Amino acid sequence: MIFLVCKSLEFKNTFGQKIKVMDIPVLEKNHRYFFAVQARLQRFTSLLFEHPQEKCCHSFREHLKRKMSWTDFKDLYNIEDFRNNA
Repeated sequence: MIFLVCKSLEFKNTFGQKIKVMDIPVLEKNHRYFFAVQARLQRFTSLLFEHPQEKCCHSFREHLKRKMSWTDFKDLYNIEDFRNNA
């Protein structure tokens, strides 16, 4: 089984709020989702940087779950389907 390594990122936005983005997948440059993840991460962090936030911690994994197709998300995070809750 292959495990996915995740990192986190902390920064202050333009309003001086400390923002933490968690669950960022670490991918090799030749991985098929490298470009998609980098582009979405850049867009996500720029939105957090430019607007005031109610929360200080954000999950990039949850953001990707909403923005990517489910099959790509499952493939990226190696989620297996179990039958009959087994």
